[in-house]
Amino acid sequence: MLKKIAYITLFALSLTSCSDALDDINKNPNATETPLAPYLLTGTLKQGADLYWGSANNFDSSLLFVQHWAKIQYTEPDRYDVSNASFTTLWNTGYATLITDLNTILNFPEAQANSNYKGIALTLRSWTFLLLTDAYGSIPYKEAGLKVTPAYNTQKEVYTGLLEDLKRAQSLLNSANGAVTGDLSYKGDISKWKKLVNSLRLRIALRISDKEPALAKQAAIEATTDAAGVLSSNSDTFKFTYISSPQQNPASAWFETRDDYRISKTMVDKLKELSDPRLPVYAQLPSDASVGTYVGGGNGLSNSAANSQGFAKTSKPGTYFLTSTSPAVLVSYSEVLFNLSEAAARGYIAGDAEQLYKSAITASFNQFGITDAATIAAYLNQPTVQYDATNYAKSIGTQKWIAFFGQGLDAFTEWRRLDYPVLTAGPDTVLEGKIPSRFFYPGTEQSLNGASYQAAVSVQGKDLLTTKLWFDVK
Repeated sequence: MLKKIAYITLFALSLTSCSDALDDINKNPNATETPLAPYLLTGTLKQGADLYWGSANNFDSSLLFVQHWAKIQYTEPDRYDVSNASFTTLWNTGYATLITDLNTILNFPEAQANSNYKGIALTLRSWTFLLLTDAYGSIPYKEAGLKVTPAYNTQKEVYTGLLEDLKRAQSLLNSANGAVTGDLSYKGDISKWKKLVNSLRLRIALRISDKEPALAKQAAIEATTDAAGVLSSNSDTFKFTYISSPQQNPASAWFETRDDYRISKTMVDKLKELSDPRLPVYAQLPSDASVGTYVGGGNGLSNSAANSQGFAKTSKPGTYFLTSTSPAVLVSYSEVLFNLSEAAARGYIAGDAEQLYKSAITASFNQFGITDAATIAAYLNQPTVQYDATNYAKSIGTQKWIAFFGQGLDAFTEWRRLDYPVLTAGPDTVLEGKIPSRFFYPGTEQSLNGASYQAAVSVQGKDLLTTKLWFDVK
């Protein structure tokens, strides 16, 4: 019996020894056991840009809903024939990757991340939550990352909470608070991050303007009177610039091996109607040289009808968007000017709404390489382009829709909010002539967070593509 006990003891000790040895073998002597703030920041910027510009949330959904792009084959998403498995990427990556990594930075001690890292992390986390609530509506916000089955907050609660988060981010950001590395967007320029914070505050002010006008006005005033300012030139635009494969623009990677998309006929027809010089930037001429003009693809067509338009006789999106190094624009100077114009038109802030509107269009032209003053003036002087003070939503909504080309998620949100331009669902769509108003929640929420999911939909409305969100009042 004693011999058996001795063998068991010896076996246990040998297992412990082997375990310790394996632990030593499995350690990478060149790797840190603690994540570093610069690496987390770089990763978040890259993954956030991929999420915003990639297929699932952009050209296979929101770009189709707002009729920037159209599908020429495999047209199910363009007909809204989708399921609750179709919109999981924004949710899963938003929470499990972006918010998780940004919370890690926020929870670092000062020795691992100075307050500028934390201000940037809070800004990026706010941007991520904003994308999530704009797309889905009520979302886990206050308990996100704290509980396995977090409660959902209403969209109103999320927007108002983000305004407070961004105030805090502004207070954390100061050029005297230490250097930042790993910042592939603004190269550690804290003044630009501070401008971005205020620009996001202004964006949220307009999101809530039709529901909470008093709070919206207060938020707009605070954002525009803060000493840091808002984005003030195209050089301030918040973007991620890609490099060569495999770290290339997602659209570039897709078009290397696939041929599923065309620029939408709706967009081409509008640009032709306005003699808009952005057309050759937004679109390529068809590969069949005999066509000789830009031809958009119809939205919401059956596979056979879409195919019959002709792959060689229709226009792909412009090469500006399809090269390896094409930038992923996330918040543009043009958008900020449109937002300032609307805030002035609503009487929230002082300013000339018409001049800001013209400046916004000019900034969009410049963003896409169109700088000739005579060309811009001729465009702005057209009756169909001139600012209509009696219907600022139509003027701003239409031009913002054009300027947002390629930025599907934000174009989709602003189209729902401003209700311009008027879009018509394609002939073979499956929502009884309606265009989606939101994304489905992922199916996993029903199975893994069922009680919170059910509580959310009982307040917001059924988990349907056509359920209007809180901000979308018309």
